[in-house]
Amino acid sequence: MANVEHGGRAGNAFGAGTVDTARERLRALRIGLWLIAAVLAVRQVAVVLSTPKAERLTDLETWVGPNGVLHVKGSLYDSTQFTGTPFGGLVLKPFTRAAEQALGWGWTFGTLSLVVALGLVAARALPQPVSRRTSLLAAPVAVSLLMLSLPVRNTLYLGQTSVIPVLLVLLGCFAMRGERAGGVLIGLAAALQPTVLLFAPLLWFTGRRRAAGSTGVTFAALTALAWAAMPHDSNTYWVHHLAGVGLGKDADDLTNQSLHGALLRLGLTGPLEIGLFLLLGAAVAAVGLRRAVRYAKDGQLLLAVAVTGCVAVAVSPTTWQHQLLWVLLAVVGRVGRKTSDRFMWPVAVVLVMTLPAKMMLPNMAALYPLRDNVTLLAALAAATVVPFLSRTSEYYRRPIPTDYAQPIPTRWKRVPLLPFLGRVLTRPNLLLELLLIRVGYSAYQQVRLAATGGTNAGGRAVAEHHGDQILAIERFLRLDIEHWANHAVVKVGWLRDFFDFYYESFHFVVPLTVLGVLYARRPADYRWARSALGFATLIALVGFWLYPLAPPRLMPGLGIIDTVHGVQDFSKPDYGTLTALTNQYAAMPSLHFGWSLWCGLVIAVLAPKWWMKALGLLHPLFTVSAIVATGNHWILDAVGGAAVVAAGFGLTYLLQGPRPRTLMKPVEVSTQELVPAAGRTPS
Repeated sequence: MANVEHGGRAGNAFGAGTVDTARERLRALRIGLWLIAAVLAVRQVAVVLSTPKAERLTDLETWVGPNGVLHVKGSLYDSTQFTGTPFGGLVLKPFTRAAEQALGWGWTFGTLSLVVALGLVAARALPQPVSRRTSLLAAPVAVSLLMLSLPVRNTLYLGQTSVIPVLLVLLGCFAMRGERAGGVLIGLAAALQPTVLLFAPLLWFTGRRRAAGSTGVTFAALTALAWAAMPHDSNTYWVHHLAGVGLGKDADDLTNQSLHGALLRLGLTGPLEIGLFLLLGAAVAAVGLRRAVRYAKDGQLLLAVAVTGCVAVAVSPTTWQHQLLWVLLAVVGRVGRKTSDRFMWPVAVVLVMTLPAKMMLPNMAALYPLRDNVTLLAALAAATVVPFLSRTSEYYRRPIPTDYAQPIPTRWKRVPLLPFLGRVLTRPNLLLELLLIRVGYSAYQQVRLAATGGTNAGGRAVAEHHGDQILAIERFLRLDIEHWANHAVVKVGWLRDFFDFYYESFHFVVPLTVLGVLYARRPADYRWARSALGFATLIALVGFWLYPLAPPRLMPGLGIIDTVHGVQDFSKPDYGTLTALTNQYAAMPSLHFGWSLWCGLVIAVLAPKWWMKALGLLHPLFTVSAIVATGNHWILDAVGGAAVVAAGFGLTYLLQGPRPRTLMKPVEVSTQELVPAAGRTPS
């Protein structure tokens, strides 16, 4: 920096080289992100076009009649499946001569183009100041998130128009120079999706009154035009169905993520439900629009648009899944004073908008009200309670920094490959950790089950064949003790009960306890241990996928007694409520033993007392005895579990380096070092 500031040639050359290298890396990263966005787009097209003709674009077919011709005779709402406005039906008249297949292709690729345009506009609308790196990478990231989001995927699959109103609003707010022109686009969006009229108050109270006026005028004019052209349909939509209420699926369906749908799912009906909905809707609208106006005046207009859209999601009588893109836009809000808290809100929004609700929360009856309304809750949070930072806040651009440990020298020059991951000493955000653990475990369950085609019987033949292979190897190595151990334990009642209890109870309790203690007492070691466990589990999933294996208890003719589940019909095994949720042929490697070994090693390394270390190492010993005695695993499964744990710690070391030990102490600089000596030129 000194050479550059003083203008030396060597410094300029060095600085130019550094800048060029940074630009090349940024360019490569940008190209890579655009490639990811392109791959996601191709995948979405492939999913739509590979779906049988009768099952794809089903909502689009409600817009067309026999031979692909628009319902120009009769009503669009005869089947109640068409949920758009009469004006939305009117603008389809140019497609009246299009065949369904051609319209489907055009609709799919046209929607993809609109999604890309939406991502580009949203990326350019980020609140200033924005670094050059962010401005270059924001567009491909935005497009990728849109492609992954459930609303866009539903729009492409069903053949919906829900991307168009969002794009029109963003164009009206950020791309049009004149207020009236911007208002016309927003009014057009409102003619397609009436709740967009909520943007008129936002425009009015932020000083864009011409835009607010043209929004209302455009909406009224287009609605009147549709009423003149299609009076029967307009009367059906606006009067009989009260702006679309009752069209489509039942209002209490899980896909209706509005306050009205949530209240119906809670069992409220009649005047009580309607009154409560109107009261809550008015409160959400008042609070949300007030917040949106404040963020718009603060220079965060994109966040203000997102908050207003979230209000529209909540207060609309019906908000189907393909109409929820507004919630994804709320990802631009900044929350948290600490760097470690900054990622909580965007990660939560992305997960809610890209994953099914059942992956976010466990399948427990007490959590059904939260799970069934998780997207609505995200919209309500964004609209009313999430404390987004103002641009005037000292933490907006400079959050409280994270504490780092001093780098520890390693034997290999390039280790660690990702040093910023391994040197953090502060504990991560608890809510974010719990959310990621839940999503990770749900993905683990899904991959385990998918490894055999989604059913326990799907891979039975292959799994039993692999079981014969494992048994042959164990016999060759003289390790085939499963039958002997199983029958020896069965003869001793108390020992059988002990191993059954240990097998069923300690698999989750001990790892969660270890993680909880480390998080509370030793956050830096928590990060190290958590990473090793995560890597080990990911590697194990590859094993489940590539090598489905029947455990001893499910091997015909082997004579193993299933002490935990009882006698089983191998063609239709029954494990109670877990039958449809777990893959019983995911035996190699054994994560029962792998996780217990991870616990034992972590306790042995970190525990302060020798007896704690010894007690920790007893856990994997009891676990391997339990999994073999109960007939749930082969000896070689435990060897596989040990291998993936070793690989997990190895990957953690490779990527993060040795676990951090001490805080990075600030370097003390004396006054003599700051003030150059007399007659000495600073270098």
